[in-house]
Amino acid sequence: MTSLLNALNTGKTSLLTNQKSIEVVGTNIANVNTAGYSRQQADLSDVPALNFGKFFIGQGVTVTSVSRDYDLFVNQQLQSKYIEYGEEAGRSNSLAELERVFSIGKENLAGQINEFFDAWRDLTTDPADGVGREIVIQRGQFVGESFRSITDELDTIRKNMNAEISSEIEGLNEKIAELARLNERISTVEVSGQSANAARDQRDILLKDLSEALGVQSYTDNRGMVNVLLPGGMPLVQGNMAATITTVSNGTDVHLQLEVAGSTLEVFSENLGGRMKGMFVIRDEFMSSLRNDLNTLARDFTEAINAEHRTGYGSDGVTDRNFFLDMASLGPNDVPSRNVRVVLTEVSQVAAAGNPAAAPGDNETALRIARLETGHTVAGTKDTFDSFYSKIVATVGIEAARNRLALSGAKDATVQLENLRDGYSGVSLEEEMIDLIQFQRGFESSAKFLATVDEMINALLELKR
Repeated sequence: MTSLLNALNTGKTSLLTNQKSIEVVGTNIANVNTAGYSRQQADLSDVPALNFGKFFIGQGVTVTSVSRDYDLFVNQQLQSKYIEYGEEAGRSNSLAELERVFSIGKENLAGQINEFFDAWRDLTTDPADGVGREIVIQRGQFVGESFRSITDELDTIRKNMNAEISSEIEGLNEKIAELARLNERISTVEVSGQSANAARDQRDILLKDLSEALGVQSYTDNRGMVNVLLPGGMPLVQGNMAATITTVSNGTDVHLQLEVAGSTLEVFSENLGGRMKGMFVIRDEFMSSLRNDLNTLARDFTEAINAEHRTGYGSDGVTDRNFFLDMASLGPNDVPSRNVRVVLTEVSQVAAAGNPAAAPGDNETALRIARLETGHTVAGTKDTFDSFYSKIVATVGIEAARNRLALSGAKDATVQLENLRDGYSGVSLEEEMIDLIQFQRGFESSAKFLATVDEMINALLELKR
């Protein structure tokens, strides 16, 4: 009778184990389309056998744990690619806008400068022509408007980037805090011997988002908690403690600070990775370089025109006049490219002549100014005004093309790794159906076994009667 009772217990453990395994398969099937879900499986183990006389009799089966399919190497590779993709994505929108601003065409700044010099060349044919003088002034005004338009566009792009950084930080802080809460939940659940697979999947999704946005690095401690650091080593998450990123306005720009353990740390671009680094590099390095080049061109262009114009004479016989606003008069906070302005108020002030008498046909100064288009080189370079601006345009175009190529490559690599992860950790309905049939057959066999044992027990009881 004792043996039959042991067999009854063995059948019971088999029945419950197959039932639990079917539940796990059902969970997998239910989450087949859940992003970031890792396939789970019931880990089975036989119950230790007991010694009955000369034999060791098995005691059935039990579910020791429910584990998830997880490949650490693939996930680390994915995290690295998310960082790379995020950085290029952070550059992408701004570079597309810069390509539009520094366009190639007749209406761009180089085209306006060429037409300005064309007006001076036309004036050399009839230096006394009032209409020609008016056109020279208008073309100078158009050049100034083109400089200001580009400067305003750069300011708008910078303003939009600052707004995007500020709006994104709030969401990132929520994810950082949630990751710390998941750390505590995972540690609490798993210290009791249970598995926290769902919480680990949620934590992996947060790590993906933080990697793409901030380029974070992470490692897992002996309590199962993930500690998260910025690339420069600043801590974002330590166990169940989360730091907070804050935005600080510095003039027109937004900068970041990290509040951790009662201390406030400045966060620079070298402390960042991912999308934030891409945005900061474009804003603080790439766009600043473009601004410097644009200011150099504005300053050199106006100084070269003014230097020649001051040596000439207007039709009113007056000399030593600037054509454009003198850049030396600007304050330290004034932007040269925003202050390219014609200061002449009358057509008679246009200095086309080279002599005070301004005899008919005297076009000496107009000729010298017209020759500046091809004969003058921008300070510190071997470039004309046109080629100097063309290099600015080329710099933007080359970086935008590199970004598109790198972004496409990083995205392809990310997709390939995600497919590799899904192949290992994702749910396959075909595999789940095979497991479902297997455990269903096991459940049915266990039930049949229990029914057989029950019949044997009933037969023994009948014998006693």
